[in-house]
Amino acid sequence: MVRLTVHLIAKLSNHSKTSRSESLQQYLKKLTHLNFSNKNIEDIDDLSICRNLTVLYLYDNHISQICNLGFASNLTHLYMQNNNISHIENISSLHNLSKLFLGGNSITVVEGLEELKSLKELHVEGQRLPHGEKLVFDPRSISSISESLCILNISKNNIDQIWDLAPLIKITHLFAADNQLQDLQELETVFSQWSQLRLLDLSGNPACHKPKYRDRLITACKILEDLDGKQINEMSRQFLINWKASRKAKKKLADPQINNPLATDFHTGPQHPHVHTSSLGKPSESGRPGVTFWTE
Repeated sequence: MVRLTVHLIAKLSNHSKTSRSESLQQYLKKLTHLNFSNKNIEDIDDLSICRNLTVLYLYDNHISQICNLGFASNLTHLYMQNNNISHIENISSLHNLSKLFLGGNSITVVEGLEELKSLKELHVEGQRLPHGEKLVFDPRSISSISESLCILNISKNNIDQIWDLAPLIKITHLFAADNQLQDLQELETVFSQWSQLRLLDLSGNPACHKPKYRDRLITACKILEDLDGKQINEMSRQFLINWKASRKAKKKLADPQINNPLATDFHTGPQHPHVHTSSLGKPSESGRPGVTFWTE
């Protein structure tokens, strides 16, 4: 088993090429970037001497657990994609972490992010999930990163609904391709709350084949610039917005129920011929002030 240790760092680093007056300890204390990607590493040893570490590359290894990173309070970028990680854990002390890459692992629940108040990017695409399962999100983690997260990659995770992500109101880029999203109304509702959304990739989802899919999302997302890899022309957006407003106005004019509040309600049947005025200012049983309705 290959363990990431300070001795391995010293062996494969440039320390031997630096000034002889600098000890190994001094070198490790000054280290800010560490790249041990694709080195067959399975475990992380005590690296607490590397207290100034800001960027750590550990992708394309065989690591099964995130551990021994409690010292790394200065860490801003952590790359651990394509490992064997099944749980997001032991990262609560990484208060300055802004980018977390965990794609291509075996994570089933996005959790353990409660203390990452500075997290701006989260990449959890392409998890190796058990057959029939989907990636799910812990509401506590989503709530904790809702004021900071800007970029989210959840592609290829069998996800079939995104209500749980609605609190992420700072999102500017969402990559959710090749999932099982199909409720277009749900997508419109959630995305319309994300006022900063500029790039959206839902390609490969069933919703993409729904009528007016692109038109509806463009009108729901007011500043969206790119949808499924295709840029959005501002003139086209304005045309769709105007068309939607015109259609709504025409529907209002054509609907007698909207223009005449006393018109027959075709859903509940005709009004009872006997109506009387209720007491002043008191709503009637129908919800309309001043009028009470009876039904057979």
